[in-house]
Amino acid sequence: MEVTSLWREPEEETLSFGAVELHDVFKIFSSGPAETVALRGLDLRVEPGELVALHGPSGSGKSTALHLVAGLEEVSAGEVRVLGRSLTRFSEHELARHRARDVAIVFQNDNLWSELSARDNVVLSLRLAGGRITPEAARDVLDEFGLGSRANTRAGALSGGEQQRVAIAAAAARRPAIVLADEPTAELDEERERIVLRALQRLRASVGATVVIVTHSPRVAEAADRVLELRDGRLV
Repeated sequence: MEVTSLWREPEEETLSFGAVELHDVFKIFSSGPAETVALRGLDLRVEPGELVALHGPSGSGKSTALHLVAGLEEVSAGEVRVLGRSLTRFSEHELARHRARDVAIVFQNDNLWSELSARDNVVLSLRLAGGRITPEAARDVLDEFGLGSRANTRAGALSGGEQQRVAIAAAAARRPAIVLADEPTAELDEERERIVLRALQRLRASVGATVVIVTHSPRVAEAADRVLELRDGRLV
């Protein structure tokens, strides 16, 4: 007898919100009497599983937008929603949990512990985020990003491109829903830039993450699913 499943995918629930949403967001930085408006009513939406590049000149608000999504800054006005939840309503404890579990950040400067090995950097990164990984599993993650032979090498002795790939491997080990990369290829030559970009694409494929990359690089922008151009704190 044929059995028909009564299960239906909850389409409306899963498709009703983007992975990242900014609604009429303003961000103003104050220094004494002086004020700098970094974002001016920014609206944008990134769909689940997309690889999106935030492109634009220096001072256009790209990194500020990324920091708001990571919960590292608070909006001056408007709303930031990640995975359907409003960060503007989060407590400090909830923001810390968001940074540890929902998002992984890859900065221009790799933020590795230079005296530790590549493998130990992956282990420690996951441990600080509240997770656990064995040294053997950390080596497997590094191998996935072409760094298995460098697992025992001190991070400070790695090339710039290798350091960025270690940071990306550490992000992959956390299996985050959102990966935020702030100028990850800014100081790399063209070949190393391609290697790091492929690592980010591999990360998306391996864990199904949504990836947002802040970049000045036209090559990185060309590889993205979409390019969002920012100027003067607004989406062009």
